[in-house]
Formats: sequence, structure tokens, C-alpha cells
Amino acid sequence: MNSPIAAVILAAGTSSRMGEAKQLLRLGEITLLDQVIENVRGSRVDEIVLVLGHEAERIKQSITTKSLKVVINDFYGQGMGTSLRTGLSAVPSGVCAALIVLADQPFVRSATFDQIIDHYRKSGRQIVIPTYKGFRGNPVLLDRSVFAEVMALSGDIGCRAIFGNHLEGIAKVPVEDVGILLDLDSKDDVARLQNFRHGTPDDSPAIEAADLEGRTIPGDRPQSQARELIIVGKDPLAIAMVKLGKLLCFAVTVVDPFLKPSALLEADRFLNSLDFSRLPAASTRYVVVASRGQFDEEAVEQALHANSAYIALVANKKRAKEICRSLELKGAPPEKLAKVHAPAGLSIGAETPEEIALSIMAEIVSEIRSSGGSKSAGGS
Repeated sequence: MNSPIAAVILAAGTSSRMGEAKQLLRLGEITLLDQVIENVRGSRVDEIVLVLGHEAERIKQSITTKSLKVVINDFYGQGMGTSLRTGLSAVPSGVCAALIVLADQPFVRSATFDQIIDHYRKSGRQIVIPTYKGFRGNPVLLDRSVFAEVMALSGDIGCRAIFGNHLEGIAKVPVEDVGILLDLDSKDDVARLQNFRHGTPDDSPAIEAADLEGRTIPGDRPQSQARELIIVGKDPLAIAMVKLGKLLCFAVTVVDPFLKPSALLEADRFLNSLDFSRLPAASTRYVVVASRGQFDEEAVEQALHANSAYIALVANKKRAKEICRSLELKGAPPEKLAKVHAPAGLSIGAETPEEIALSIMAEIVSEIRSSGGSKSAGGS
């Protein structure tokens, strides 16, 4: 008989970006938190621990608490680390692992929880992470052997902080569930996703994630003959990179699971799966990974497989070292890993997204010139 699995639902936050308790916002006839709980109940988890904090009593009175173990994190203002500690402390001793479920992700299917659990039991790994089209998501499953390490975390950081210590113990499981990437941070998100239905292909317009794979915007030159700048992410830094890339005559591709082409009209191509093999041939590829830590490792791995001439990783040295070590364990040769630049960009004292983008483009130009590149990529 398989050892029992718990789910720890983290719902203690202040919802500062939402302006009110997001747990109680309604998705149709049900609250956001009740939807999360319902999805977890529909899976094969044996125990459910719900961690509350901000407005705990109001939330507790407004949701269905049947079959839940509700615990209160009195220190929720100190960040997610305290909620992880509170939740894992409440997991019964006989439980062998716990799914860490985020209360603002109401669209993860019950079957997806089961798929993660099955992969854990088959692989025997300490940490199991789901991916959708190559993009890493939540929930994360933790084996009891790492509970103490996670419970020792402090501040507003999640369990990802321990991943670097367990690179050989991590397994990634591909799932056909976009819900692992969908979190509701604003009222606009809630309004936009009111009619989202699990697993229905026609729902992609509702989440502004239409199939943009291979979509091109007409340009003046064939894509296959241009230097290509691939940007993973869509934050202000990525937007600045697109503009600079076009100014310097690169063919620009933007990669993100939920793209809004209207926000990046300058780009030549959009890709909503983390699979560079879908891109057309390019003479030389330069990759900038600016995903705020969400898809860093997966994006760098794709860049290595695509034989990119240059890879900029927008991350600190510690995170970059963890990623390179993980990829080295997977067999990435040192000469390829040497192409990963982190911190990314030339040292010009850059602070704003635009300045950081400029420093990265300057480093790319320097790479081109040092390798004997022509003047066709801009500059002199």
C-alpha cells in the first residue's frame, strides 16, 4: 500500500496587489479558495492542511472546511516561509510527502495532482515539479526528507530556495494542464478567467494564450538569414530588449506561455512553448533569459541545445551557479556552459530595465565583434 500524501494549501497572504482578500473573490458561484480546495479534494491526497493568516476568521467562516485541517499562521506578514513552516508542521507524521498548493491557482486539475503524485511514487525523487509546454509551474511535491530544510526558511521565499541543494533529487513531470501556470494576482485576472474551463482547448482566447507557435509578423528580411535574438519573458526588461534588438537589426523572438502580441508589436516571432526546435533556422542565436526565475533552468537548457552563440541569464551569481551545476549533471559540456553569462551584461552600473537591457545588448555586440562578426547587426 502506498504511503499517504498530504496537500498543504497556502492561503495566509494579505493579497496586497489585489486590494482585498483574494481567497474570497468569486469565480462564478464559488470562491477562489473553495475552488482550490475542491480541486484538491478531487485528487488522491489523503490529508489536506489549509494555512490561513490574514483575515483568517472571516475566510474560515466563508469557506467549506469539511475534511480540512485548518491551521493559523500568526506570522504571515513575514512572508511565505512562515506559512510553509506552519503548514508542514501540521502534516501528520505518517505522511511521506506533501503537495504545496497555492491558494491563487484555482485551475489546477485534480488529475494533475494525481499525476504528480504518481510520478513521485514511481521516481522516488525528493522534489517533483510539473511543467506545461516546457514551462515550470506549481504545485511542487516535497518528500518528507526535505521538510525540515523547507521549514527552516525565513522571509518571503518559497520552497524553490532549497532546490539548489537537491539537484539530483528533482524530477520534472510534463502535464497537459495550463492551470499550473495560472495564478490570479489582480481583479483583472479574475474577471478575465471567469469562464475558464479546465482542459477545454477553445478556452485559450479567454486566458490570452492562443496558440502563437510559429506566428510571424511580416518583416523586410527572411527569418532564416538573420541573426536571431531570443528573449524569454515579458517583463519591462524583455520589452526593452525587443526594442533594442530591432534597432540593431536582429530578428527578435519572444518566448512566454501567455503572450500579448499587442504589447510587443516590434517582435518578429512569438513562441508560447519552451521549445526552441520549433523556431526556423538562424545563422546565429543570442538568447536572453529574463523570466524572473520562473523558467530559468529550462530556458538555458533550450538555449544550449540550440547551440546558441551567447546566453544571458538575468539572475544573481548563486542562482546561475545552481542552474549550471544542474545542467552539468544532465551532461551539458563545460564549453557550452561557458556561453552562459550571469550576471548578464557589461558592467555599466545599470539599474533600470532599460539600462540593464542596454548593458546586455552591448555585451552581445561585443561578442559579435570579438568573433569577427560583420557590421550588419548595427553599430560601427
